[in-house]
Amino acid sequence: MAMSRKDEEELNKSLIDYENMEKQLEVLLIQKHQLQIQLNEVNHAIEELKKADGEVYRSVGSVMFHTTKADAEKDLKERSELLEVKLNAISKQEEKLRSIVLDSQKKLQERMKEYGKAGPAR
Repeated sequence: MAMSRKDEEELNKSLIDYENMEKQLEVLLIQKHQLQIQLNEVNHAIEELKKADGEVYRSVGSVMFHTTKADAEKDLKERSELLEVKLNAISKQEEKLRSIVLDSQKKLQERMKEYGKAGPAR
């Protein structure tokens, strides 16, 4: 028995939804990677600041300001904490979306098997 036109349209919509979720997951992974890079940079700056003697400067955009070592360390630790919070939030989103994508993938595979058995509508 052939698949109805309605079933084909629903299958096509499900495929489009699945592809959109995969794209969202890819965007989340890119954002997560960028945050991890920023966090690594901040943590590296914290380690370098511990070694610093003398004057300390802080970069704000393209301008550098003189600051105290304590203020610079405080600022970097706050940035590190904020980045960790953002990373945790994105990781939770990623986990949830990945689960939805895998579930959708399984359902689509089953529907595609049915479609293969039934054949297209005429």
